[in-house]
Amino acid sequence: MNPVHPTLPVESLLALLLVASATAVIVKWVRVPYPVALVVAGLIIGISNVLPPVIMTPELVLVIFLPALLFEASWNLDIKALKRDWLPITMLATVGVLVCMFSVAALLHLAGGMNIQNALLFGAMVSATDPVSVVALFRQMGMDARLTMIIEGESLFNDGTAVVLFQMVLTALVSGAQPSIPVAVGSFAMVMVGGALLGASLGYAASRITSAFDDHLLEITLTMVTAYGGFLIAEHLKVSPVITVVVAGIVVGNYGSRTGMSATTRLAVNSFWEYAAFLVNSILFLLIGLQVQVPLLLKHAQLIGFGVLAVMISRMLVVYGICPFVSTERLPIPDKWRHLLFWGGLRGALVMALALSLPLNFPDREAVVNLTFGVVLFTLLVPGLTIEPLVRLLGMAPKQDALIKYQRLKALLFAYKSESQKLTEMLASGHISNHIHDNLGVSVQKSLNEVQKQLEELEMTDLSIDQIHLKHASLELIEHRKDCLLQLVKRGLLTQEVFHELELDMDSELDLLTSTIASSQTPN
Repeated sequence: MNPVHPTLPVESLLALLLVASATAVIVKWVRVPYPVALVVAGLIIGISNVLPPVIMTPELVLVIFLPALLFEASWNLDIKALKRDWLPITMLATVGVLVCMFSVAALLHLAGGMNIQNALLFGAMVSATDPVSVVALFRQMGMDARLTMIIEGESLFNDGTAVVLFQMVLTALVSGAQPSIPVAVGSFAMVMVGGALLGASLGYAASRITSAFDDHLLEITLTMVTAYGGFLIAEHLKVSPVITVVVAGIVVGNYGSRTGMSATTRLAVNSFWEYAAFLVNSILFLLIGLQVQVPLLLKHAQLIGFGVLAVMISRMLVVYGICPFVSTERLPIPDKWRHLLFWGGLRGALVMALALSLPLNFPDREAVVNLTFGVVLFTLLVPGLTIEPLVRLLGMAPKQDALIKYQRLKALLFAYKSESQKLTEMLASGHISNHIHDNLGVSVQKSLNEVQKQLEELEMTDLSIDQIHLKHASLELIEHRKDCLLQLVKRGLLTQEVFHELELDMDSELDLLTSTIASSQTPN
């Protein structure tokens, strides 16, 4: 393959945006996940030559697009949910990546006849999952929040693990040096830990800076600098840029956004990153379809078939091998979840970018690149299109009507109560007069009463909703109890040691309640 320019021409960008917009409109009527529809659109455009060729380069994906995707996902990651399921996420993103790499390499070498060096490199590449369409579908269907968190958390962190392993294997192959296992393990640990420390430092610094002023435009800019600056600094310091951006996003999203940003600013930053992720994902999935050259896929069809088989078997080994060891009585990972974790392990743009980053003189580069493209295309089109039918086949689709209505009413109730409180604060600070407060207050209170009435009626007609409401209320009470005890610690009326003992008990209650709420929302 010939070297390509790392930029995306403006004309091509506008054309891709038009195609993405048209695809987004079409999927409103056709039940196909938006990312998968974009890949199909890209395939059709590429085959028909309607648009000038647009090349996806490693620089475009890794430096321009990847930081935005990583930061947006980690910004929205709930640290409490991440902490609750840290064990399965960590195991899947580390041990799972290693199992995937070595099992894919062994299967491709033994069954597909690929030399072991290239097989290891391919195994490292495809160990990074990209279940964007799966996560979007699960949220749209109101699926279990824990299951969605495990899938998304694994994807975020295994990106960093896979990239580091790929670079280590590629360096060893290019240099011809025999890798030392102790040295490799030490280097891997330093790169990962270094990235986490750098990300935490940058995230904390950005959080402190945002607390010094309240300007949504400046704070959006600061988050952009944190995401892209962190990625570039990490590359310069030879630590993991992926882990750096993920950890920085988690810190800013869970600490900085709550301590240093006003509600208005937080909404503005959320909206910016939501659009940025939508834009980047739209272009990336279109580019995936555009990169596929059918004649080359047919040329390497047999190898691609072995590659698909190896990737699916390795995913099976990872999920069904690791989950029994991280599933506990308090936080179980049921069999049905394992089936969805297995089938939802899609591959995406990062895998293709790593393949394209192979040196032009790399032996068998064409075969490895097209093998990668074929596997990515298979996972996006086959599991990507069948994951929703699988959810329904397993009987895991939530009771849509009542649950969606309940969630909507709860959200409105929270919003109207917040509005009422804000009105009181505006009156107290002199921003509005008593007359304006009373006029607006009547409207807000009327809306609040109507929502409360509808919630009560819903609870009376659907006992399962009443149980969920009861458990949510219990959840809030435990959180309130924890906050009260924390205030006692700050006032010196309770020791840190005693608080930690009580916190462990409260965390156990929270985990149990969260698990039962999730199971109430998803039928067995």
